Amino acid sequence: MREAERARSGRKPRKRPAPAHAAASPGQRWATRLTVLGSLAAATIAVPLGGDDAAVGDESPFALDTSPQGPTTLEVLRQPGPPPRTSAAIAAEVRDSRVTVAASRSSERDPLPGCDPDAPVEGSNGRLADHSLCALWQEGERLRPDAAVALSALNEAFRARFGRNLCLVDSYRSLASQYSVKASRGYLAATPGRSMHGWGLAIDLCSKETGNAEVYRWLWENGPAYGWENPPWAQRGGSGKYEPWHFEYRPGVEEVSYWH
Repeated sequence: MREAERARSGRKPRKRPAPAHAAASPGQRWATRLTVLGSLAAATIAVPLGGDDAAVGDESPFALDTSPQGPTTLEVLRQPGPPPRTSAAIAAEVRDSRVTVAASRSSERDPLPGCDPDAPVEGSNGRLADHSLCALWQEGERLRPDAAVALSALNEAFRARFGRNLCLVDSYRSLASQYSVKASRGYLAATPGRSMHGWGLAIDLCSKETGNAEVYRWLWENGPAYGWENPPWAQRGGSGKYEPWHFEYRPGVEEVSYWH
């Protein structure tokens, strides 16, 4: 009926405007997601609430400086295609000038004498060979060689900034230890045999580090320059429980699994 009326009146049918989302090509939409993810990766956190290591839960010891904007990291990563990598500029940027000096000194000498970062890693999750682990500055704590050397270099920068060593609660966990932790912490602990602690690629920080806004912000901003980051799944809005104390050696994680 409407077509006939238009024909009699000589009027041309009006075109409906295209939806706003149709204007952007798939490539443009993906570029937008990358920009959002880069902004999320650059976020910092502050305002300590304190807390005890023994009573760690999923409550945040910090509040975001600003309200989250746009989609969450999880929403971005669920889009089709491979998950985007952290921007090289963000991952490599050193925010503290003293870190540059410490990193330079580390390159001139071995930050962890006797530990070869190129040594082959033998064994399975929670069952790494003794020669595939290096002892850290804190008694009883060990990591995979490349992760240990990188963390020791970060610790040198940390000591230059705060005048003391970085305090750790945990590092490598044997399979037996993973079962023990799972029994005591339940859903807060990874399934035994799947934990990055079992690969010697993860650490848990003491509450003196996570409970201090200045210290934690420094680690958040400078850790990635050494390969150590609080993984996206452990951040607010991530796919796992919120664990700001948990840091992983990203290059090693990407060898045995994927960064998520």
